[in-house]
Amino acid sequence: MDREGLEELFAPFGVVSAHRMFSGHGVYFDGLCFALSIGGEVYLKVDAETQTDFAAVDSRPFVYTARGREVQVAYWLLPPAAFDDEGELRRWASLAFAAARRAAAARTAKRQRASSRPIKAAKRSAGSRPVGRAGGSPSGRGPRQ
Repeated sequence: MDREGLEELFAPFGVVSAHRMFSGHGVYFDGLCFALSIGGEVYLKVDAETQTDFAAVDSRPFVYTARGREVQVAYWLLPPAAFDDEGELRRWASLAFAAARRAAAARTAKRQRASSRPIKAAKRSAGSRPVGRAGGSPSGRGPRQ
């Protein structure tokens, strides 16, 4: 599906923007990517809270092959009923956007925890010399005479 088609599809949910991504498009709302369109299919963001909802309607995850192995990402097929029913589309898009918001919040919290950790100073054992050339002289040939 092209950019205009995606924006039209998701219009009942809100004003979205679609941007080229890999071999398809990423669909963004409020600055967050909540849907992908790849290979003619539309996938929505899922997480632990929403994956069972998608599985219950026989949706399936987006899977691609990289370096000879299959990789499953947190995007599942948009249920077929959502293409014809605006209420269904809003429901599924809302679930996807909520999952995208939770993922973004988790990334932000992780970055904040990492930036608040104290930086460990390099430790030297007692009596050791700073790293430099052998012999401690600038030329590395031993003590000056």
